[in-house]
Amino acid sequence: MTGQPRPSESSQEVRSLPAAYYDGKLSSAAKARQPSPIWALFSSETNPGMLSMLAGKPHPDTFPFEYMNLGIDEEYLHAALQYGLTSGYPELNDWVTKLAEIVHSRNASEGWRVSIGPGSQDLLYKAFNALLNPGDTIIVEGPTYAGATPILGALSCNFVTVNVDEDGIRSSDLEKVLENWDPSKPKPKAVYTIPFGSNPAGVTASYERRVELLGLAKKYDFLILEDDPYYFIYYGDKPKPPSYFSLENEVLGEVGRVLRFDSFSKVMAAGFRLGWLTGPAPILDKIEAHSMTNVVQASSLSQIVAIKLLKEWGIDGFLTHAQHTTAFYKRRRDVMQTCLTKHLRGLAEWTVPEAAMFFWLKLKLPGTVDLQNVEIDGDSTTFIRDKAIGRGVLVLPGATSYVDGRQTAYVRLSFSVLSDEATEEAIGRLATVLKEEIAQSTL
Repeated sequence: MTGQPRPSESSQEVRSLPAAYYDGKLSSAAKARQPSPIWALFSSETNPGMLSMLAGKPHPDTFPFEYMNLGIDEEYLHAALQYGLTSGYPELNDWVTKLAEIVHSRNASEGWRVSIGPGSQDLLYKAFNALLNPGDTIIVEGPTYAGATPILGALSCNFVTVNVDEDGIRSSDLEKVLENWDPSKPKPKAVYTIPFGSNPAGVTASYERRVELLGLAKKYDFLILEDDPYYFIYYGDKPKPPSYFSLENEVLGEVGRVLRFDSFSKVMAAGFRLGWLTGPAPILDKIEAHSMTNVVQASSLSQIVAIKLLKEWGIDGFLTHAQHTTAFYKRRRDVMQTCLTKHLRGLAEWTVPEAAMFFWLKLKLPGTVDLQNVEIDGDSTTFIRDKAIGRGVLVLPGATSYVDGRQTAYVRLSFSVLSDEATEEAIGRLATVLKEEIAQSTL
C-alpha cells in the first residue's frame, strides 16, 4: 500500500447525488415551502450600481446608538451570556407589558400577557402554525405582507382575499363572504391584517373600519391577527386610530379575540431581532412551546442591550424616540412623493401612505385581454426581473403580496434608506425603463 494515494488525495472526480434524489426524502411541508420573495431578491442589491427600493430596512440615522461600549455589569453580563426564559428576559417582558398597558389602555389582569421572540416574523410564523391545520381557512388582505405569503402557502391552508381601500380592509366585502359561506366548509379561524401602513398598500385602517371588523369577529367567531410593526411610525394628518387590541373591550364588551405582533426593528434596531406578541395566554403558551423546541428564546445579549437602553429612556423616552423616527420617515415619504410626481405622473397611480415605509404603485404596463374579453393587468414581475434590474433599479413585484400569486402591475417601493439624490435617480431610472416598455408595446 506504500505510495498509494489516500482517497482524499485521489484525482478521481467525486460523484454527487442529483437534486432529484432528494425529492423522495423531503417532507410535504418542505416541498411546499418557498423562499421569502423579499429575501430571495436581496442578492440583486449587490449588483454594481444598483439602486434598491426593495425592502423596508430602517435607516441607520434612526438607530439610537452612535457606538457601543457595552458597560454591562456582572448581573446583566451573566444574563446576557446565559440561556433565558422563552417568554423573554423578565425585566424586558415587564417593560413591554407596561408599554402595552399605557399605549393600548389595557390592564394586564385581563387574561393577556406578552411574549418576547426573535423578531415578529418568527412569532408570526409560529402563530400561523399554532392556529391553522391543513384545510383550515384564513382571511387575508389584498394585498398583504409578502413575508407572510410563503408561510401560509406551506401550511396547506385555504385563503380568502378581501381587498383594502383607502380606509383599510373592506369590511362590507368581508361580511358578504361570511354571509355566503358554504356551510359544508369550516368557517375561517382568523383575519390577518396590517392596520398601520398596510404593508404594502400604505393605507391605515380607519377607526370605523376597525370597529366594523371587531363586530364581525364576534358575529362570525374569528380571531384578529393584528400585525403592527409600524404602529409607532404613523404620520397621517388624521388622529391616530386606536389598535384592535385597545378597542376590543370597548367595542365587544369582552377581550381575547386579538393577537398583536409588534417589533423593535423599525424603531430601535432591526439587527436586534426582537419582537413581541401580546394576546390571550392560552395561544401564547402554545407558541412558546414551539419555540422551546426550536430557537428556545430570543438572543439574551440583544434583550439585555435593549432593556438597558429602555430603562434609561423610560416609556416617555421611548415614545419620544419613536416620534423622532416618525418625523424622519415622513420626510423621506415626502421626498419620494415629489420624485414620483416629477418622473411618474401619467405612468403610474399611487396613494400617499400615512404610515410605514412604502409606496404601492400601479405601473401602466401594457396589459392583455383574455378569451372572455376581460382585461388583464400588465406583469410587474417580468418587468422587474427582465428589464428594471438590468437597468440598475430594484423594487418588489406586487404579485409577491397576493397569496394566489396573481399577475399584477403593482410594485412596492421603499423610501426608508436611499438618500434624496439616490431616490431621485432610482425613480428616474424606473420611469425611463417603463417608458421604453410602453413604447415597445405600441410598435
